[in-house]
Amino acid sequence: MPHPIKFGTDGWRAVIADGYTFANLARVARATSRWLHARSPAPAAVLGHDTRFMGRAFAEHAARVLAADGVRVILADTFVPTPAVSYAAKALGAEAGVVITASHNPPQYQGYKLKASFGGPATPAMIAEVEALIDDAPVETDGMPAFAALVAEGAITRRDLRRAYLDLLRDGLDLDAVRGAGRIAHDAMYGAGQGYVADLVGEDRVVPVRSVVNPGFEGQAPEPIARNLEPLSRAVVKAGCAAGLANDGDADRIGMMDEEGRYVTAHQILALLVDYLYTERGLRGGIVKTFSTTHLLDRMGDAYGLPVETLPIGFKHIAPRIIEGDVLVGGEESGGIAVKGHLPERDGLFIGLLVVEMMGRRGRPLSALVKDLYDRFGPHHYHREDVHLTLAQKEHALGRLDREGGLDRIDGHPVTRVETLDGYKHVTGGGWLLIRPSGTEPVLRVYAEAETEAAARALVTDALRQLGAG
Repeated sequence: MPHPIKFGTDGWRAVIADGYTFANLARVARATSRWLHARSPAPAAVLGHDTRFMGRAFAEHAARVLAADGVRVILADTFVPTPAVSYAAKALGAEAGVVITASHNPPQYQGYKLKASFGGPATPAMIAEVEALIDDAPVETDGMPAFAALVAEGAITRRDLRRAYLDLLRDGLDLDAVRGAGRIAHDAMYGAGQGYVADLVGEDRVVPVRSVVNPGFEGQAPEPIARNLEPLSRAVVKAGCAAGLANDGDADRIGMMDEEGRYVTAHQILALLVDYLYTERGLRGGIVKTFSTTHLLDRMGDAYGLPVETLPIGFKHIAPRIIEGDVLVGGEESGGIAVKGHLPERDGLFIGLLVVEMMGRRGRPLSALVKDLYDRFGPHHYHREDVHLTLAQKEHALGRLDREGGLDRIDGHPVTRVETLDGYKHVTGGGWLLIRPSGTEPVLRVYAEAETEAAARALVTDALRQLGAG
């Protein structure tokens, strides 16, 4: 029986040599080529990969299938961040972009992200169309021209995507203000973002952390969340940096440390950007956030007169809103953020440097900027746990939520309402708590926000206890 292929919240992902094989990758690439030909008589696709294990080999295999099917392929000449591929798809007039990456997943995973011609993630409708074209039958590749032959005949062209992407970042940032903020530590987490910050602001102003190629990521998922960023925290403190930036494996997500080596959440980054773009840059537009993102943005929207829209989790839901309407900031709890005037795409490098630009222009440390937000809009502290469960445990937990419509009481707080846009969000007088299964891993994700970090943790702990998952 063929391996089932299903796109999650951000592309198709599977374990290398299990579900993620050359044969299954060819099935997805063939479906993509069919989809592209239905959209254009002479389609083109930009294709890139990150630093993950076998990335180049998988990228060349996908390029071969696409090119043999008559798709003109523009292949990155080396590993590149996902936003570089998204930008290239738009700038070069391609019908799509493809990135071989599993993003922040553990090192045993590989993946396949599909990008649209507008320079952002393919919409859910586009993804559904591609999924419907994936055959169970294997793709016969033995009779296809070799990769080298397709390059020789011009069906596949190698291109430097790095330089154009760097130019995009230079055009969108005040690099003098970035340099004026002070020295920066940049943690590439062994991923595709390595070297970019130094190229933009100067090697003498950047402390590189985990900025070499290591396809196994030292056994750790390249996800820029607090528990994974101790090396960055230490580097910030040791070198006296003004801030630390961290990116995931394909550099579309951002994590940050302040000048004291303390983690700055994606929620805080989103709020800082709303404040900065509204006040310093004089921009206006809506705030678009996903279901697991801070309610601080709702308070800011009320204060600034900006509309706030909440969508299901996954940046693929945000990108269409940016294309269709007037959006100031769009983002999600996992560190995927886009802002007005840049790509309709997550871009961890651009977003991190934009916050540093804010620090430079205001002449204030990052910790003070976060404190100022809480002083004005009230404290919003966040806690999240990703719980690995057996199938039986997961079914028990989700089954109870389905049957009972959620929990009645959490950490002593009565639940006033349950929202089910994407999972089960319980709203209480002591904060809110969301429970939802991961779309790409065998994990139950539990999120909470309250006035203190201890209160947020207590909500998560009690919910897990009630569900038998603690």
